[in-house]
Amino acid sequence: MQGYFLRRILAVIPTLFFASIIVFMVIRTIPGDAVDLIIKSSPFMEDSAEVRKQIEADLGLDQPVHIQYVEWVSDIVLRGDLGNSILRETPVSEEIKQRLPVTFTMGTLAIIFALIIAIPIGVYSALNQDTIADHVGRSFAILGLAIPSFWLGTMVVIIPAILWGWTPPTRLLPFTDAPFRYLVVFLTPAAILGASLAAVTMRMTRTMMLEVLRQDYIRTARAKGLKETLVVTRHALRNALIPVVTLVGLFLPYVIGGTVVLERIFDLPGVGQLLLLGVMDRDYPVITGIFLMIGIFVIIANLLVDLSYGLLDPKVRNQN
Repeated sequence: MQGYFLRRILAVIPTLFFASIIVFMVIRTIPGDAVDLIIKSSPFMEDSAEVRKQIEADLGLDQPVHIQYVEWVSDIVLRGDLGNSILRETPVSEEIKQRLPVTFTMGTLAIIFALIIAIPIGVYSALNQDTIADHVGRSFAILGLAIPSFWLGTMVVIIPAILWGWTPPTRLLPFTDAPFRYLVVFLTPAAILGASLAAVTMRMTRTMMLEVLRQDYIRTARAKGLKETLVVTRHALRNALIPVVTLVGLFLPYVIGGTVVLERIFDLPGVGQLLLLGVMDRDYPVITGIFLMIGIFVIIANLLVDLSYGLLDPKVRNQN
């Protein structure tokens, strides 16, 4: 078991290294130039070759890309510095730190919502295959997959405002001042984001439960006279959840992508909003810092998924 954990942890290092290279290089291919935006934003700045060279030198953009990458990585490893925003001249790490709780709260609530809804429905549908309840659950799952979250979020904002003059609360108070009102703001966008996640999880849970319930050891457990509740929870569900855990690990990129859109729709000051500003401003330090953070979170999430296999699957736990 310890050897399994160690191998998975060591595999994170090269993955993170290659992810940083991809993030840094791909961002440089975005059309447009931050220098153009800086010049256009200042009415007293002359658009000339000399001015452009000076701005590029001040920002370190006049150096070759590989030199910029080495300096960027060195600052992160040695000082934990993600650089400063080109236009706002504020530390990127501070901006992410201020906005991260918003995105984290929405994403966490969305995943919790998805699991609370999907796993019980998936198990119930599998235990009652081809009944009316099963067909209803599968229909809702297909509906959840078919409706894009950005469209549903837009409708939730527009339709109640037109019909009843009501809009979801968007005023974000500090959690320490009003914990309940802080969480209420995230309920609507988190439910919208979690709907499609619940649909995928429900279908996966149902499929795996049906497969596990047909196994010989399940028939043996029932033949021994064990209660159906114990057969389902102790034997069937635990084995059926192994691929579901893998699916939950894959949720993180989707959740982050969904928060970018929903934070814009519901006007929430999260990392998604900051990423959109960075892309529009061609703010390389902001974009690379956010994508590096996302990459780290995805790698950690997949590492936790791998480690959880050792808790769910005895075959993995007994590996040397």
